[in-house]
Amino acid sequence: MPLSPGDKLGHYEIVSLIGAGGMGEVYKARDPQLGRDVAIKVSAQQFTDRFDREARATAALNHPNVCTLYHIGPNYLVMELIEGPTLAERIKEGPIPLDEALGIARQIALGLEAAHEKGITHRDLKPANVKIRPDGSVKVLDFGLAKTAEEVEFGPDSPTMLSNAGMILGTAGYMAPEQARAKKDVDKRADIWAFAVVLYEMLTGKRLFAGEDVSDILASIIKEQPNLDDAPPQVQPLLKRCLEKDPKKRLRDIGDWELLLNVGQVPNLPEPRQVGNLPHKGWIAAVAALAVVAVTTSWIAYRATRPAPLKPLVRLDVDLGAGVSLGSVAGTETIISPDGTRLVYVSQGKLFTRRMDQPKAVELAGTEGALDPFFSPDGQWVAFFAQSKLKKISVEGGAAVALCDTATTTARGGSWGEDGNIIAALTNVGSVLSRIPSAGGAPTPVTERAQGESTQRWPQILPGGKAVLFTSYTSGNGFDGANIEVVSLADHRRKTLERGGTYGRYLPASNGTGHLVYINNGTLFAVPFDPEKLEVRGTPLPVLEEVAYSTINGSAQFDFSRNGTLVYRSGGAAGGNLVTVQWLDAAGKTQPLLVKPGVYQRPKLSPDGQRLALDDGSDIWVYEARRDTMTRLTFGGGANVAPVWSPDGRYIVFQGPGGIWWVRADGAGKPQPLIQSKNQLYPRSFTPDGKRLAYMELNPRTSYDIWTATIESDGAGLRAGKPESFLQTPADERHPTFSLDGRWLAYTSNESGKFEVYVRAFPDKGGKWQISNAGGMLPVWSRNGHELFFRTEDSRMILVATYTAKADSFLPDKPAVWSDKRLANPLGTTSNYDLAPDGKRIAALMPVETPDAQQTQNHVVFLENFADELQRKVPAGK
Repeated sequence: MPLSPGDKLGHYEIVSLIGAGGMGEVYKARDPQLGRDVAIKVSAQQFTDRFDREARATAALNHPNVCTLYHIGPNYLVMELIEGPTLAERIKEGPIPLDEALGIARQIALGLEAAHEKGITHRDLKPANVKIRPDGSVKVLDFGLAKTAEEVEFGPDSPTMLSNAGMILGTAGYMAPEQARAKKDVDKRADIWAFAVVLYEMLTGKRLFAGEDVSDILASIIKEQPNLDDAPPQVQPLLKRCLEKDPKKRLRDIGDWELLLNVGQVPNLPEPRQVGNLPHKGWIAAVAALAVVAVTTSWIAYRATRPAPLKPLVRLDVDLGAGVSLGSVAGTETIISPDGTRLVYVSQGKLFTRRMDQPKAVELAGTEGALDPFFSPDGQWVAFFAQSKLKKISVEGGAAVALCDTATTTARGGSWGEDGNIIAALTNVGSVLSRIPSAGGAPTPVTERAQGESTQRWPQILPGGKAVLFTSYTSGNGFDGANIEVVSLADHRRKTLERGGTYGRYLPASNGTGHLVYINNGTLFAVPFDPEKLEVRGTPLPVLEEVAYSTINGSAQFDFSRNGTLVYRSGGAAGGNLVTVQWLDAAGKTQPLLVKPGVYQRPKLSPDGQRLALDDGSDIWVYEARRDTMTRLTFGGGANVAPVWSPDGRYIVFQGPGGIWWVRADGAGKPQPLIQSKNQLYPRSFTPDGKRLAYMELNPRTSYDIWTATIESDGAGLRAGKPESFLQTPADERHPTFSLDGRWLAYTSNESGKFEVYVRAFPDKGGKWQISNAGGMLPVWSRNGHELFFRTEDSRMILVATYTAKADSFLPDKPAVWSDKRLANPLGTTSNYDLAPDGKRIAALMPVETPDAQQTQNHVVFLENFADELQRKVPAGK
């Protein structure tokens, strides 16, 4: 209950209320026995024995820069009454001049030093707990003040939080990382951290760590490196040393703080008030200067003779927020700027950016459909792939700028060099690496395809810009069997660095040549690498497990800053790729079909709708819902994908090593080759009588083309006749699909600059009808004979166009939205749905929506000092 003037508390007489808060009230009172004014802090609860002991220890302090504790009551403390503003009130008037701020800092440090010498840690140093008297002397308040867990308030100005059974003690914006993590062994080094934060605030007039709530502030303290650029250069070495996140590296004694100041650039510090006989001021300044010179000289000599110590690995698990949904169709989704101060990520097909010192992310407008972002060397631009183009946008926002066209809607990687050029893979399979000016322009090939090589992708320009790392993939081998290669940009000579891995990256070392890292089967491997000689040294060793990567396209979910911070998503091959198969109808209702999450692609229903064929990026499977069984039809040996049923349901054809293969749908017998080619072939559709197969071929000169071949079945298997070209142009033509009467062929082409759905007569008579009007792909004919389904490129909706066909004319109507429920999209141009025989529902790949799955969609991990960790785990020569 609040006290009023004239009330008595013990023998103290209340004069007035000074302030109130969640912990209680502070009153000015009169001590009639000693004839002096005092301050009384009344707590909302009784003191515990622990706080009673702490208060008594504080009372033992007798120092001119520490507020004196006079008396301990059952629920109140009687202290010295200090006139004058708090340091917080002084800071509100604006930044404090350097000489004045350092004078205040010296007195704070002297007060803390006196407490530390008696084994007392403040644990709640902040401007509000420092008073400045009219004569300029400074008093540190509230040593050992008790507060309860119930007193925690959540907001930027959160008051003191109490340590109780692992809870946090301190004020959020001034806590050391060990306090923020609720460590039990918090000691005087936490005060040294808070001292630096207070000093920064005095000098700049703003808080070093800020946020909308306590969780934002604590996350900033734990994970972010404070930006000290606004502090005067003279004090930055001091601030950096006091703000080391590892307490073992922090300034050990507050009394040493002045030794880290650049005394040649700092005015003479005001002396504290003399107590007794003190040495002459000039002598003190000389001693201080000599001490600084001695320490600096010793440190330089030490650094000259010994390498910098390796920093400990620090792991930070970060939730980007409930509204974030990572999991793009290709490329790395979360990247960190070269200087480590900014994060950019892909969420729901758009780019977002967040500075490490800011609480919220900001959407970069105009980046719809963005894939695989990568930073410019100065961190001011982000390049990305979208709408079959390579683009760039400023990290501060503005218009996205198209740099060049690409021959794929997905991404295969890019890297921005220091010379202003970008090296990127601009096509899907069959790609080589090209150079594109960062200002935009025509791509110039910088590599050639080797014999048997299917694609080059995921490049990284090495420091100096003379060579490029990339992943080389050969058809018939999964990306765990790909190679990490390097090519010299001067003479185009290339060499294989490591076999059996994907997404190679070079990470420089602080005191060494650095490491080549890459992914194999979800594990990050590292091997010492000399970027000058382009040579690896020693044997690769596993250094990090369960890194998310794609078995489908070889991309991996990790990125580095120049200072060796790693950001990655966990999950191995399943990370970000898990889907289920659901029945989806036009009303948006779903029913489980294949509930167990998996890395599924290209679902294809059997002619009777009772079985489902699909692939996992490596092998073909058949799921029978009636028995809830999965039958595996292929067993490794390469990428076996893209299953297609024969019309009688007896066979499945698929893309396999060296061409198209067939296998019995019941699992009996081994796969057999059907059509062989040095280029990749993807089957797509049979004519209703099963006598002709339409497929697409990836030609290194003309991208995807459409072919057909006659098919014979004699009861023992399938045989193919001579392939015949149906459509072969410089454009990208895909997904050939026969109508139910076999007279028409629907397909996808990007001849207009973006993918649209078209129909031609079969055999082709020269006529062509465009079905989609705002982008479309993956056409599927309904069995009712008058509907053609397709989806948008981003899988956000399924559309349907009705049509009539008369003689040689095909008359489509305007497409209508059939469903606006977004499908999972493991790869942008890869099939993720199929139409049921009744035409009323589709079998669709859908995102996993469990809480654990949601966590994988917005969760990333930071590993600070990862480059140093590699030097410990994989030293040169190992």
